[in-house]
Amino acid sequence: MKKLLTLILVTVVGMGTLFNTLIAADDAAMHKVAIHVDENDPARMNMALNNVANVNKYYESIGESVEIELVAYGPGLHMFRSDTSPVKDRISVLSLEIDNLTFSACGNTHNAMQKKAGKDIVLIDEANVVPSGVVQLITLQEQGYAYVRP
Repeated sequence: MKKLLTLILVTVVGMGTLFNTLIAADDAAMHKVAIHVDENDPARMNMALNNVANVNKYYESIGESVEIELVAYGPGLHMFRSDTSPVKDRISVLSLEIDNLTFSACGNTHNAMQKKAGKDIVLIDEANVVPSGVVQLITLQEQGYAYVRP
């Protein structure tokens, strides 16, 4: 009976160690990146999209996952405007190619642009409006996202 109890104890401890190792490996395999655009500059927008594509390609190549969120505010919101975005076609393609990619548009900037223009400003379908781009970046960093500003 004593040997049976010892065997059960060793098995339980071993399973616990294995479980903890699997959890640690899973945590290490999920990366999170926030990319920030705040300039109405096609070169800067394309550099941010290059960062998105390259980060995703790298982690795929080593069998690990990555969540990427591109946040635009201020003049950078032109990146997500359906009427002025120089990169809307590229965003459309990337959104179809990369599952864990989110585009966040600053609601404060969007509202200010609409007020200034005196009309509705339509954003591209891929953009999700968040209340504040700056607050979104803070929140993402608090959640463990690495921060990149190209």
